[in-house]
Amino acid sequence: MAAAAGLLVLSSAGYYVYQRRAASSSGRNDLLEMMPADGNAVVFADLAELRSSPFVAQLFAWAPQPEPDEDYAKFLNQTGFHYERDLDRLAIAFQKNGQDTAFFAVADGRFDRQKISALANKSGTAEKHGGQEVFAIPGSGAAKKIYLTFLSNGRIALTDRVDLGQSLGKKRSDDGQEEWRSRFERLGGSPFFAVIRQDAGTEEALTERAPGGFRSPQLSTALDRLQWITLAGKPENDRLHVVAEGESASQDTANQLADLLDGVVALAEGGLNDAKTRQQLDPSLREAYLALLKSTDVSKIDRGDTKSVRIAFEITPAFLESARRASMSPPAPPAKPVPGNPAIRPKKGSS
Repeated sequence: MAAAAGLLVLSSAGYYVYQRRAASSSGRNDLLEMMPADGNAVVFADLAELRSSPFVAQLFAWAPQPEPDEDYAKFLNQTGFHYERDLDRLAIAFQKNGQDTAFFAVADGRFDRQKISALANKSGTAEKHGGQEVFAIPGSGAAKKIYLTFLSNGRIALTDRVDLGQSLGKKRSDDGQEEWRSRFERLGGSPFFAVIRQDAGTEEALTERAPGGFRSPQLSTALDRLQWITLAGKPENDRLHVVAEGESASQDTANQLADLLDGVVALAEGGLNDAKTRQQLDPSLREAYLALLKSTDVSKIDRGDTKSVRIAFEITPAFLESARRASMSPPAPPAKPVPGNPAIRPKKGSS
């Protein structure tokens, strides 16, 4: 009887865990299937899973907690919605249109539909599109409006495009979705990830934004030749595993990128072991950086049609703690010139 009771308890627990995972997977797939196939990037986060992670709990424990701005505080008071507690899953697609970028998002959570609808109706206007009630809400300090609708009591869709109603009613073709779906499935074990479909101009953007001393024409050229970039993170106990991958149709591009990344890691390790760096950098922070670099692995994957380069590394509690202490430390004061030594006096007119 005791064995039978134990077996019954274990079976019930296993079935409960299975049901929760199946529900989470179903919710994830539903959200991702709604993402437009013509987007440039999709970001997904399973906040319900992340909230139970010791790593995420530790991250938020020492991260700065800014005071909510006036608009958000007002929203909290009138709707009772707190994204830290009530938001479970979120998928956002970004689409570039010339110089503009539009977004489309679908979120699952615990929403007070009546309160949110009343506030949206009060702040903006409501219209009917294909049976959907769509709220048009003026954006804070922006010319664009935010369009919001409830797909169910626990799911909302919002965008800054005026065709939200038409987009939701549009039948989706599998032609463009399959490319996204295959990458979503590949990242299915990660509670948060980003998938980016490359477009022309990445090399130019990197060249314009990178600081002068850190520009790398070879690296920016290799990145510009990638068709897809994915980034995923998965907490495991008190640490975070991060994997980034770039896909290209060219084996030469994959080889070049892998060699460049290996060189960056080796160069960073050499810099941290430099005598001058040892004197200037906090020992615990230096050890945390070295541990991060030692955990880094660069590998190549051949999937037939695409050749991928993967870089994986691990963020540990020691790294978080060292970063926290470094962010709290006051900046070092500038060195004072030694009297009577003209070689190290500041030049005339310098600050």
